[in-house]
Amino acid sequence: MKLGNPDTPDTRYLNNRLDIMKKKHKKAKRTAGAFSRLPHRFAQNIRINNLKTIGVIVPEIHHDFFCTAISGIEGVAYQSGYSVLLCQSNESYEKEVADTNLLIRERVAGAIVSVSQNTKSGNHFNDLRKRNIPLVFFDRVCDDYLASNVRIDDYTSAFDAVTYLIRKGYKRIAHFSGPKELGISEKRLRGYLDALKQSQLQHTEMILHGGLQEHDGYKMMDYLLTNNTIPDAIFAVNDPVALGAFKRITEAGLKIPTDVALLGFSNNEFTSFTNPQLTTVEQPSYEMGRKSAEMLIGTIEGRIKDFKTLVLDTKLIIRGSA
Repeated sequence: MKLGNPDTPDTRYLNNRLDIMKKKHKKAKRTAGAFSRLPHRFAQNIRINNLKTIGVIVPEIHHDFFCTAISGIEGVAYQSGYSVLLCQSNESYEKEVADTNLLIRERVAGAIVSVSQNTKSGNHFNDLRKRNIPLVFFDRVCDDYLASNVRIDDYTSAFDAVTYLIRKGYKRIAHFSGPKELGISEKRLRGYLDALKQSQLQHTEMILHGGLQEHDGYKMMDYLLTNNTIPDAIFAVNDPVALGAFKRITEAGLKIPTDVALLGFSNNEFTSFTNPQLTTVEQPSYEMGRKSAEMLIGTIEGRIKDFKTLVLDTKLIIRGSA
């Protein structure tokens, strides 16, 4: 059998067709490969998007202090291209643990936390560290867990507030304290005690422990009234507790500050609406939130390498209640 000339028109046509088919086959493989990689790239995009999210856990959103702090956090986050995932522990340690696990599942880039009044240990935050998720505490911190934090000097702020009451002539000064295990409560209590001690009034101390809500202040004041123990002045652990005391004092027909002077802590918005207006210690809540977000984002983006503590100044706001 005689073979045809490979250069004949028919042979050249077949070779050209084979080349075209090979090129189409290679193109089809490249296209198929690209589509096979789409899910992986999509997953990468999801991870990248989540890494631009900051998790925030606060004890309660409706509290004026935390609401304002959240506003400061969100402002910095937005300017830096981050979104905010907000959780509320409702002053529950168990809910705080659940919220921490939620932030891990959502693969947040970092977390900003103010612990609940029932949190005694920061062990649950170890799961964040294991996953290289940086953490910044603000206001309420875990003293047994090393992390960056933004706070005030609760001890000195309380010391100065009680010293002011003493200098105004008040001698029987009660302290409506928060939970014994909570760091801010313990520091403000020490400030109260040392102010009395320095002024040689330590034997007149009058301390009641409770929660951090308005009804706690109401109950503590009711207890004093029931036992016919009326102080000259009350230093409350925070403004909601002071407001609860304010309501019970008024119900009892006593005058503020003539019969009982009252001093709160935080400078919540409602303190300027009472009559008389509430004397209080102003915490820079918005600035605290803003600085916490700046510190966390700086850590996420590698500009901050070490743990840092930032202590912000407070201010005594003198009004009619003291």
